[in-house]
Amino acid sequence: MKVLVVGATGGSGRAAVAALAGRGHEVTAFARRASTAFERRPGVRPLDGDVTVPEDVDRAVRGQDAVVVTLGITEHPLRVRLLGSAGTPLEVRSRGTTAVVAAMAEHGVRRLVVQSSYGVGETRDRLPLSSRLVFALLLRPQIADHERQERIVRGSGLDWTLVQPVYLTDGDEPAAVSGTGDAEGMRVSRRALGRVLADLAESPGEGLRSVAVSGARVPASRGGPRQGLPEPA
Repeated sequence: MKVLVVGATGGSGRAAVAALAGRGHEVTAFARRASTAFERRPGVRPLDGDVTVPEDVDRAVRGQDAVVVTLGITEHPLRVRLLGSAGTPLEVRSRGTTAVVAAMAEHGVRRLVVQSSYGVGETRDRLPLSSRLVFALLLRPQIADHERQERIVRGSGLDWTLVQPVYLTDGDEPAAVSGTGDAEGMRVSRRALGRVLADLAESPGEGLRSVAVSGARVPASRGGPRQGLPEPA
């Protein structure tokens, strides 16, 4: 299977690339400096380009079987809120996703998996109060762009799934996946999210239009963590 990962050099993008390549898929890693990040990585074709440039995105999407979008801003959120983003447009998620959707329609690529954020759209009212304050005071412009991005995906006419993770870490927290917006722990590892994104890229999205990804709580008496995709409603 040929899978394009857009925003491949961010933490979630790297995790998705690793999970997909580890399963034997032909992965195209697309980002502005992909060739530096993925030089000589087995099973990975790095492709440099700007997601806000339609011609770059068109070149990346052509010939793919599925696309995973993990766009975001890697700078510290406080700096972004006070001074703006130095290297990435604040609207990178919506602009980039618009270009991806157009290219997929042009080339007949149907499967689209897009990382959003828990607390956007259908899960907006499920956030703890402390997280709502962070969203309102610190992350407001970025959350607004997430909202625009989700509207673009929902109106795309593609076979899409939106993925809404809670706070991401570089630790080992396993993932709990819910098709109804339920969340367990409010922290989950990027590695676990990468595996979920890979699962979804491999699967049709019917019945799983939006999933929440949270940290799995594992009672000692009940064995291993709950991972993988939930059953469609």
